[in-house]
Amino acid sequence: MTQEQHFDVAAYALGVLDERDAARFEDHLIDCPACAIELESLLPVVDILSDVDADALVATEQSRRDGVVLKKMIGEVAQERRRANSRRLYSLAAAVVVFAMLSIGALFAGGQLFGSDPQSPQAPPRSSKQLDPLPLAKGGLGGTPLAGEVLTNTDSRTNVTASVGFEPKDWGTQVSFAVSNVKGPLTCRLVAVRTDGNSEVLSTWTVGDKGWGTAAQPEPLLLQAATALPRADIAHIQVQSIDSKGATETLVRVP
Repeated sequence: MTQEQHFDVAAYALGVLDERDAARFEDHLIDCPACAIELESLLPVVDILSDVDADALVATEQSRRDGVVLKKMIGEVAQERRRANSRRLYSLAAAVVVFAMLSIGALFAGGQLFGSDPQSPQAPPRSSKQLDPLPLAKGGLGGTPLAGEVLTNTDSRTNVTASVGFEPKDWGTQVSFAVSNVKGPLTCRLVAVRTDGNSEVLSTWTVGDKGWGTAAQPEPLLLQAATALPRADIAHIQVQSIDSKGATETLVRVP
């Protein structure tokens, strides 16, 4: 280690050392914490000098020789800063390209995952722990989507038709149902009648003036309910109407 190497800190920071002296100073810098600290303290000054107008500053110098040296020094610093900025820009451009490629890949994958294809089959039912979303598998009134064991019946007196899909779950039974040829206004409910004769209300809804599955509104009403009853404990399902006094009438029974 020599004293001259300690004096090379500023010259190295400004980029005016030749390759041999710069390499010699870098070897020295590895083992000299004092020079490393001094070099770090000079970096802000180097940043400032890189933005200095060399021609304007040299014009104020009285000595031509000193002006040439100063201009060369500032020119070297500015050139080094431009090279560093170019490296940063190239790195940034590369990062942007990589990010764009990743984004396009993610959009493509998302399209494959979430895109709908009218020719593709409907998604299969969820696990036995959750309700299946509607629509599901084909079945029921005119191909109305229902899940599980699908049963249909039309009441000869009211002409109301209902299709019911029974889907066993871990927690009980999912009941999907479609009701057609029901005229409003009405308040209706879905009742599960158990094998022991007791009953349980699974769902209630209203029917407007147009009804469902009628000339005014051809589409059947499609709803879904859930019960803790196992499928084996459900004897049949009833669609009932309820009047303003609470009296009920069975519109259709399935099966």
